[in-house]
Amino acid sequence: MADEISRAQAARPGGDTIFGKIIRKEIPANVIFEDEQCIAFHDISPQAPVHFLVVPKKPIVQLSEAQDSDESLLGHLMIVGKKCAADLGLTKGFRMVVNEGPEGGQSVYHVHLHVLGGRQLGWPPG
Repeated sequence: MADEISRAQAARPGGDTIFGKIIRKEIPANVIFEDEQCIAFHDISPQAPVHFLVVPKKPIVQLSEAQDSDESLLGHLMIVGKKCAADLGLTKGFRMVVNEGPEGGQSVYHVHLHVLGGRQLGWPPG
């Protein structure tokens, strides 16, 4: 966990990201779903038995920078997340998380939705 915090504190907006490279197929990913608006794939450092990301193909740096015109796209990410969760057998529940900025744990500056499940998740989360 401390490693993820240090990555978030060191991360800065700007430039290409690992998600851009995955979207362009420059880096392989274990893809669950893809359409013209987004891609969903398993997290390489899972924090739960099931942990995947839903990433818009449009590079929105962080949620606080999203425009009103992104409303439909951001809603689409949640619908894709719930459908993928069902496909992966998360019938007892799951959690969706968007990290925002350094104190929110954002380590990649391209908006992405974490979907976690497969075990009882604690509260509060952080």
